Amino acid sequence: MEGRSGGMGEGRGREAGGGAEQELEPEPEPAVAVEAVMSVQVVSAAAAAKVPEVELKDLSSSEAQPQLALSTAAVSAMAPAAGGGDPEAPAPAGERPPAPGPGSGPAAAALSPAAGKVPQASAMKRSDPHHQHQRHRDGGEALVSPDGTVTEAPRTVKKQIQFADQKQEFNKRPTKIGRRSLSRSISQSSTDSYSSAASYTDSSDDETSPRDKQQKNSKGSGDFCVKNIKQAEFGRREIEIAEQEMPALMALRKRAQGEKPLAGAKIVGCTHITAQTAVLMETLGALGAQCRWAACNIYSTLNEVAAALAESGFPVFAWKGESEDDFWWCIDRCVNVEGWQPNMILDDGGDLTHWIYKKYPNMFKKIKGIVEESVTGVHRLYQLSKAGKLCVPAMNVNDSVTKQKFDNLYCCRESILDGLKRTTDMMFGGKQVVVCGYGEVGKGCCAALKAMGSIVYVTEIDPICALQACMDGFRLVKLNEVIRQVDIVITCTGNKNVVTREHLDRMKNSCIVCNMGHSNTEIDVASLRTPELTWERVRSQVDHVIWPDGKRIVLLAEGRLLNLSCSTVPTFVLSITATTQALALIELYNAPEGRYKQDVYLLPKKMDEYVASLHLPTFDAHLTELTDEQAKYLGLNKNGPFKPNYYRY
Repeated sequence: MEGRSGGMGEGRGREAGGGAEQELEPEPEPAVAVEAVMSVQVVSAAAAAKVPEVELKDLSSSEAQPQLALSTAAVSAMAPAAGGGDPEAPAPAGERPPAPGPGSGPAAAALSPAAGKVPQASAMKRSDPHHQHQRHRDGGEALVSPDGTVTEAPRTVKKQIQFADQKQEFNKRPTKIGRRSLSRSISQSSTDSYSSAASYTDSSDDETSPRDKQQKNSKGSGDFCVKNIKQAEFGRREIEIAEQEMPALMALRKRAQGEKPLAGAKIVGCTHITAQTAVLMETLGALGAQCRWAACNIYSTLNEVAAALAESGFPVFAWKGESEDDFWWCIDRCVNVEGWQPNMILDDGGDLTHWIYKKYPNMFKKIKGIVEESVTGVHRLYQLSKAGKLCVPAMNVNDSVTKQKFDNLYCCRESILDGLKRTTDMMFGGKQVVVCGYGEVGKGCCAALKAMGSIVYVTEIDPICALQACMDGFRLVKLNEVIRQVDIVITCTGNKNVVTREHLDRMKNSCIVCNMGHSNTEIDVASLRTPELTWERVRSQVDHVIWPDGKRIVLLAEGRLLNLSCSTVPTFVLSITATTQALALIELYNAPEGRYKQDVYLLPKKMDEYVASLHLPTFDAHLTELTDEQAKYLGLNKNGPFKPNYYRY
């Protein structure tokens, strides 16, 4: 799985100004009583200007492989903690030091109403119900009696209600901390992830490339390149929130950090840099590893999280909205550093592995193994293996059960709707959608859209997956058959040129096109960059591509991964994937020489089961245990593994 702007967008919205004053309508009685639950001030128009101003303060700062034996370190990491019992859960939020909040203190009590002087009629005669009301030409009201006498009616001075904090000066906030974007403007904020929407940015840095800035953390280190190191405090809060939803990784950190199974490991990583990745990186550090990190997607990085990691001492080279040149520059900065050479690779998509293979092939002499988590990256590894060019053992995390079923299926089932909603604000009921590919990602997308009332079509090349789609109630079609009528096109195949320029030309007006696969090659975006087509950026990560006849399509995240570019993914699901990655790194790093050859391996079944068991306490789930007689009957070990390697979950 790859990355949304995001929802995963760079835009942050605009700040809101103060509220407008409200006026009471004229009352026939001179006395006006104003009662309200919140403190209000009732003042005359003349006194309104004397209300003290209140300044709002900002927050402070794949083929089945034979079953593999596990290394001693991996078994030790998986062993129950002393005393037995369920895996340790992270400390509850209540035990953490509270985040600093805004200045407290009640608003000033409401002032006594200022008595407005009511002008009296100069010659009023009040006797007769037949008095008639007339409106003076100057706007005042008059009473006309039967005898013709015209008198001025009593006037009530208009009262103005002002809330105690109405005069807040939003534009006078401290700028050195960074402003918090409050507006959910239609032009930018709906594409941001929750984390991005709540991001803190310094407007002075928006136009400056991080590569051109000299930044240092509080320890004086400058071995990183992020958008703004001043955002570190806010990123730290996001990491702490993510820790609460990643119980297995936190349990692994507590169990194994005493033994330091990754002591001496020098891990270079290229993944999405989010709060969940930060928890993984800090866990690897707690287990003894040194890490250097870059982003695998130019839109999925959360700038505040990258800043928090840099502040903690991790060399991180990533920011949201990198160019292609920036992307490769960041990877090179991770790898090419004097006095430091990696001995482990954690990759997502294969770009890091490709870069080292192309630029620094001699590094593979000291690298013990590669851990890869995406379909695209695993495909590249199998190609290298088939060609005899794979220099080190590689662990295929993508095809592990815990990654396939949870990260790909359950995660995409939720995040597809989130990404589409944030970018387009559309309603799904009755919409016609075609999903290209019915693997685990496609299954998740189809299930979510069907539940929302969409009419879903599926394209597929594999007859087994195609039959599954039919049995699940979806109509199997070729893309050409429905391209003119569908409202949304979603690709999730891992292939290239699934949606071509010919398809794009035939789409209906306002058709939405997006990708849920790792690579940006599924939609032929390059074919749209021609002189006759006009690109119009309508909000962050949302482009209208306009044809000469006025037809337009809505392209999301420029064909890159929708959910991590335009929204977020569930933290709990990423806990499963991150724990699997950590155990795979421990296994490869500690495996005795000769256990793994220069090939691609699947994660041992026992390790898959262990990752799943670490997450069960979250649901207060209780496993049934086999009796000795039952275990003998089935031919199983009472402690697992419970399924053979060829079993399909």
